[in-house]
Amino acid sequence: MKIRKAVCSEIGHVHKLINEYASRELMLPRSLNELYENLRDYYVCEVEKQGIVGVCALHILWEDLAEVKSLVVRDTVQRQGIGRRLIDCCKEEAVNLGLGQVFALTYVKGFFTHIGFKEIDKALLPHKIWGDCIRCPKFPDCDEQAVIIKVKNAKND
Repeated sequence: MKIRKAVCSEIGHVHKLINEYASRELMLPRSLNELYENLRDYYVCEVEKQGIVGVCALHILWEDLAEVKSLVVRDTVQRQGIGRRLIDCCKEEAVNLGLGQVFALTYVKGFFTHIGFKEIDKALLPHKIWGDCIRCPKFPDCDEQAVIIKVKNAKND
C-alpha cells in the first residue's frame, strides 16, 4: 500500500471513485474541472494489483485552517486503516504548512470522532460557509456534520 500525491493521469480514476460514492449519497460529488484545478490538494492510496483504492484532499481555507475533502476508501479495503492514513497525510501536510486546525464536513462523523476530531457547529466555519457552501446545491439545508482537530505547528506548539 502506498499513499502519495495524485498526478494528472489519475484524475479520471479519482473522479470515478468519488462520484461512485456520491451517487450513493455518502459524499458530495466533484466535477472533473474541480479535481484538475485542485490536483495538488489530493492524495491517493494505491494498492498493488487493485490500483487506486482511496482518495483524500487537504484544501487550505484560511491562515490557520484547512479542510479535509473527498475522503473515500473503496468498500473492499475499508477497515484496514487506509482512511486514517490518508487523514494522517493531510494532518502532516497541515503541520508542514504551518496550519493549526483541520476540519471536515462529513456524513460519517463517527469515523472522524474515532480518530480524534471533535464535532463543532458549522456556524463556527464562516470562511467555509461563505466561500464554498453558499455555492452548494444543498445550501442552506446542509445535512453534513462538521468536525475539527487541532494539529501541532510552530505557531501553537
